[in-house]
Amino acid sequence: MAHAHRETAAARSRGALVLTLGLTGGYMLVELGGAIVTGSLALFADAVHMLTDVGGLALALFAIWIAARPPTPAKTYGYYRAEILAALVNALLLLAVAGGILLEAYERLRHPRGVLVGPMFAIGALGLVVNLVGAWLLHRDAAESLNVRAAYLEILSDALSSLGVLVAAGVVLFTGWIAADALVSAAIALYIVPRTWRLLRQAVNVLLEGVPAHLDLAAIEAALRQVAGVRRVHDLHVWTLTSGREAMSAHVVVEDMREHDRMLGALHALMHTRFGIDHTTVQLETEPPTDLKIKAPGGL
Repeated sequence: MAHAHRETAAARSRGALVLTLGLTGGYMLVELGGAIVTGSLALFADAVHMLTDVGGLALALFAIWIAARPPTPAKTYGYYRAEILAALVNALLLLAVAGGILLEAYERLRHPRGVLVGPMFAIGALGLVVNLVGAWLLHRDAAESLNVRAAYLEILSDALSSLGVLVAAGVVLFTGWIAADALVSAAIALYIVPRTWRLLRQAVNVLLEGVPAHLDLAAIEAALRQVAGVRRVHDLHVWTLTSGREAMSAHVVVEDMREHDRMLGALHALMHTRFGIDHTTVQLETEPPTDLKIKAPGGL
């Protein structure tokens, strides 16, 4: 058995997450106030979306803190899954917000309301800058951590929604078509849904202990069987503890148990170097005798 309780991918992004949270939280207050003053639904949609960014970033930082706590006799894997739960909450929250914005956009199309274009444009431009800075801070670590990826996707999609606010303001300013504000807000919501749905599916797959998408169970079994002395593999399981931390367990039938130490070392090394799996549990065993017969009492 090979175990390692080391720093998670999300934990290495703590500094960037804190800085992004500060930028996003400060601007969110400005944007909420601006949405109330201008009466812009697109600006309000962007502000609420940014509120989910703030919540997502706060959840991500909380998850990093709790995931760093050591294992206990009651929680032998520690708190790694807290990061996945945070990503799940972020995804559900985003879907709920998107639904609310779509409903309000429908009402605005039925009953148009005027907006103050000048302040709307200025606040949208500032939001675009803030979001692009936040996305730049998180993009490097987003590939390694599902939790950081959740925050990154929220920031990135919010940057696009800020761009949508600018487009809506421009259309209203030059054409007077007020419905553009509601249509852009609906477009922002529709942009959120498919990306968030993929994130939700990833988080649920981890919680259900499904095989990680980037790993092929058949390829892992084939690689184990290619190790000298291995006859076959059964009860093979591969799952994710948290982002960037996979685990594997298997029963491996070998030819000679006298090679126990050498084979265990070879199998663990194979999982680490070829598949990036550091948490491995391998049970070595031999085939039962093929000529074993069960006789009834009395020799019958």
